[in-house]
Amino acid sequence: MSRADAILFDKDGTLFDFHATWSTWAGQVIRDLAGGEAVAMARLAEVAHYDLAAARFLPTSPIIAGTNREAAECLAGALHDRDVDEIEIHLMLSASEAPLAPAVPLAPYLDGLRARGLRLGVMTNDTEYGARAHLGTAGVLERFDFIAGFDSGHGAKPAPGPLLAFARAVSVAPGRVVMVGDSTHDLIAGRAAGMVCVGVLTGTAVAADLAPFADAVLPDIGHLPGWLLA
Repeated sequence: MSRADAILFDKDGTLFDFHATWSTWAGQVIRDLAGGEAVAMARLAEVAHYDLAAARFLPTSPIIAGTNREAAECLAGALHDRDVDEIEIHLMLSASEAPLAPAVPLAPYLDGLRARGLRLGVMTNDTEYGARAHLGTAGVLERFDFIAGFDSGHGAKPAPGPLLAFARAVSVAPGRVVMVGDSTHDLIAGRAAGMVCVGVLTGTAVAADLAPFADAVLPDIGHLPGWLLA
């Protein structure tokens, strides 16, 4: 018997490997916003907690689990002549074209879950526009029953509102939903919603970060089907 009737996935660091997708994207965003000017790039990297030499976010970055708006506000602190709304729009449009690195081959993986009768959703602190663009590019948009961003009207993680909106949308009790994510934001939201919580290690957090909030911590989402039936 399966542990759940529905699965709600985080997007970045969960469906898509975080560093291969977002650390690469962030390096280009920093260059674009700074106009290639070294001092401005260094200021942006500092507020974003981004290692320019390694081309990787640091685990302490406030951008990793934040909303698109919060990321824009963070970067605006290093760009005193740029409007936050302008930066936010730039992030949304550029993020929709980020180089995607799926954690596993998504189409057959999701088809396998759906064949078990599981309802599937995505809730991200990215925009809904970005989420739909990424899932469409990956060829899996139609596999999901529910897709929400921080701007979809349900709130943002770590609040439980968007998770409970998924449960209502698919008519599944929260206790029969698994929330899968790579950050403590995901798991804290899942706990608050009364869901089963599974952490994955395809983001920036290590197992010790996630374990206090999770029922299980797995290497990646590919291990989830076996865990559901264990």
